[in-house]
Amino acid sequence: MSKLLKKDKLKDLLGKLSDTGFITYGPVEKNGTTLFQKVKGDEVLLNFENSSKPPKEILFPQTEKMFDLTIENHRITGTIEVEMPSTPILLLGIRPCDARAIKVLDKLFTWDSIDPYYVNKRERATIISFSCTQPTMPLDSCFCTSVGGGPGSGEGADMLWTDIGDAFLVESLNEKGENILKLGEGIFTDATGDQESSTNAAKQKASDAIIRKLETDGVPEALEAAFDSDYWTEFAQRCLGCGICTLLCPTCHCFDIQDVLANGKGRRERVWDSCQYPYYTMHASGHNPRPEKMFRQRNRVYHKFLYSEKNLGLLGCVGCGRCISGCPVNIDIIEVVEGAKEAMR
Repeated sequence: MSKLLKKDKLKDLLGKLSDTGFITYGPVEKNGTTLFQKVKGDEVLLNFENSSKPPKEILFPQTEKMFDLTIENHRITGTIEVEMPSTPILLLGIRPCDARAIKVLDKLFTWDSIDPYYVNKRERATIISFSCTQPTMPLDSCFCTSVGGGPGSGEGADMLWTDIGDAFLVESLNEKGENILKLGEGIFTDATGDQESSTNAAKQKASDAIIRKLETDGVPEALEAAFDSDYWTEFAQRCLGCGICTLLCPTCHCFDIQDVLANGKGRRERVWDSCQYPYYTMHASGHNPRPEKMFRQRNRVYHKFLYSEKNLGLLGCVGCGRCISGCPVNIDIIEVVEGAKEAMR
């Protein structure tokens, strides 16, 4: 049976979770932008459009220390491993598209080798997703239903909360979700059948409101055939190469590794990078296998709609639309993929 959480009880719930050691990250407004940061209760946004940056940065930070370096006579002489934290994390209020994106990252960071930094945070994290049923959602750039998702999907989340006015209808999806219900005993109440029915109707209404569509049938075959097409040169002429499409993407995971040395101390850290930057694929020899924008833009599209499915069994695009709304020259990934299909007809 679904549960109910009154909105004025959210602070009480987060307080109980904090008492058991949870660190909660939730949506907050900062300078007119929605971001995910550490929260305690009152500052959590309950009615908001999708966050500007994807919440993946909680599990895969933009900058992350890997280990410390020991320095002697200006030379690196050894390493000191970073202690892996054990504190539980609550990721509260992410949208269903971002929860599905974490499934892609889960596969990626355990695919050909285990990434201990990501896995440590992922195992500690409980994910609560908010359905996109508010009046401002979904956005005109959303197309999650075209790539297997939906505004009321619980895929990738441990709990799904749906706004029904003065309360959330709460669905527990697995053991981590049940643990939150147990820790919040006395705060959650039972939902009625009418409330469950109205919630399902709200989810369907939100799904029907998504106007952007991408026909994915035949896309892998079209991309295989279009690899050497002049289409990519024509399309890339619009691109500025700024990389915002990848930095805003909830599934992009490229990173660079840097050594930072100062005052006799050092550390090795990884920072987000982008396949749209010319130096990303630069070899030590000076050779660059993707010297032009068309190669880099083509790689981004192929990674999302061909390579990711081949390697991970999941599309690398969840239809959040951030790359569409964030592009300064209005490049639309739906139009790009459809154009590749047309080029092969």
